[in-house]
Amino acid sequence: MQSIIEKFRIVGFIEGISYLVLLLIAMPLKYIYGMPEAVKVVGMAHGVLFILFVLLLALSAKQHQWSLKFNSLMFVASLIPFGTFYTDRRLKAMQTV
Repeated sequence: MQSIIEKFRIVGFIEGISYLVLLLIAMPLKYIYGMPEAVKVVGMAHGVLFILFVLLLALSAKQHQWSLKFNSLMFVASLIPFGTFYTDRRLKAMQTV
């Protein structure tokens, strides 16, 4: 059975990939090649994953009594490209302790 942190890490990783796909593939397809459908599809998937990420952040924070500073770091990192990969390393280190 997966712990809440393992689920959070998995969703964070997938959400990070979806963010990069949105920024590096879908948006250029829309603005350079006139294909707005790419942003609609990838954007919707990314939005759902982001909401799931925030939900799992809240559940993990409550279960493990994370500080407001740590929660804020996790949230802000999710807004920055490659940020969820940073949070994944932090969470993995926490799991091994």
